[in-house]
Amino acid sequence: MRRVRPGDGRDLKRFRWWQHLSRALFHLHLTDGGTGRQVRYTVDVRHGQNQSSGNVKAQLYRDGKQLAVSKLPAAFPVHGGTIEVAMSAFGLKRCHYVTAEGYAQQLTPDPASAEGRRANLDRRHPTLSRTLGALSTVTLAAALALLLSQLAEKLTQPPEIAQHIGTFTSPVHLPVWMNVAVTLVTATASTERALRLRYSRFLDGGAG
Repeated sequence: MRRVRPGDGRDLKRFRWWQHLSRALFHLHLTDGGTGRQVRYTVDVRHGQNQSSGNVKAQLYRDGKQLAVSKLPAAFPVHGGTIEVAMSAFGLKRCHYVTAEGYAQQLTPDPASAEGRRANLDRRHPTLSRTLGALSTVTLAAALALLLSQLAEKLTQPPEIAQHIGTFTSPVHLPVWMNVAVTLVTATASTERALRLRYSRFLDGGAG
């Protein structure tokens, strides 16, 4: 919370189609404790900007006006709890409202965003959605197994190590073009999971 800075009250800009891979937009409706009226909070993350340097920021809007800004990971205090925002290498991994009692609720993605379109696919075609999710998980698991086997082979090649524990030979050796293809497929699988805010330190952390 020490990272949070006051916003300047600027208006929230609507989502544009060309921002699908560079911007995330999520909404949360809460009841204001003082007035009893519905308030809409919006989290806007332009993760296509300065992601490599770690300078990505989350902007919090209240009823369309900028309320606060914070570097990621961010924790915005709101009525009844906190909005927590965090990123992986492929998109958001967390955008949740956490109450004072510890209950966590994921914010709703804007329908125009890539996350919103993925959520719409899940609602309209649940079987297809589950299949895509399963393929992403299997792809990352297979890529991780391949990476670990290649790493084990390299680590056991030096004679001073091999004489103590022996050498390990990876059962799979891929040409350069196939390694590139595996990297692209893995990035696609990680991006698909990020659109659903699914994150595993074991799978997605290894891919990222």
